[in-house]
Amino acid sequence: MRRRLLLAGPAAALAARPGRPWAALLTPPAFEVPPGACDCHVHVIPDRERFPLLAARRYTPPPAGPAMLLALQRALHLDRVVIVTPSVYGTDNRATLEGLRALGPGRARGVAVIDASTTPAQLEELHQAGIRGIRVNLETHGVADPAAAAQALRSAVALVQARGWHVQVYTRPTVIEALREPLAQLPVPLVIDHFGGARGAAGPAQPGFAALLELVRSGRAYVKLSGAYRGSEAAPAFPDMAPLARALIAANPDRILWGSDWPHTNSQSGRPPGEVSEPIEVDDGLLLNQLPVWAPEAAIRRRILVGNPARLYGFA
Repeated sequence: MRRRLLLAGPAAALAARPGRPWAALLTPPAFEVPPGACDCHVHVIPDRERFPLLAARRYTPPPAGPAMLLALQRALHLDRVVIVTPSVYGTDNRATLEGLRALGPGRARGVAVIDASTTPAQLEELHQAGIRGIRVNLETHGVADPAAAAQALRSAVALVQARGWHVQVYTRPTVIEALREPLAQLPVPLVIDHFGGARGAAGPAQPGFAALLELVRSGRAYVKLSGAYRGSEAAPAFPDMAPLARALIAANPDRILWGSDWPHTNSQSGRPPGEVSEPIEVDDGLLLNQLPVWAPEAAIRRRILVGNPARLYGFA
């Protein structure tokens, strides 16, 4: 039987309630979470009246505001967090900035979504608010047109290189294989999220995963062990992702980050975009507890949770 974490005070904001299944079960951390530990991939979705969603979005998530995120942080003994602008806002980063403001510069950094119309003044505003990278979606052209995807990378680098930001890529192993050379040659830090889109059931031998391992091994890319459930067919503890995680950690523990992907939005619910799609039900404590399964050594976990995020995102 999984233990339930009894929440009190501010953490009571996580209590299960109808329409919020992500908070239905929270297992306490089963290992000593080091001071300064960081969840490197979450989203903030505040009140839609103040922060409207993109009209052309694929799905509608329920609210998941800064207070709930802070409660989760405290419940999991995490001190830092990286808020990533989700697709439902397009290039409108105001919700992410609200999360950064609410959690404060000692705890939060952000990853924005921008385009060629973003002005230098807007970039400076984002930097001052705590943004330290931009997210680029390579799924659209990555396999069908690697040249177009490479151009998208070059355009992203041109926008952020002078500020010392990184480029975070959402993609899959076969796209990484097709873009191996452009990715390896980026003049800014490269971050690949969600296990590089690898599937747990396919294992480390799946096409393209070797290219991801080589980017990590060479130090040319960070990879986020984030959203493990998205590549897994073995809920609730996702043991099929363990071989992938161990292979990536063994390749280069100095280029590994961990993220919950809270609040586990569900773009594949099958509901019309105008209807609320309930999140995927994930026990965030049980998710965190997979890290010592993947990395049994406390020193390695400290690098993943504390040292690597501090270096990449500029935490003091």
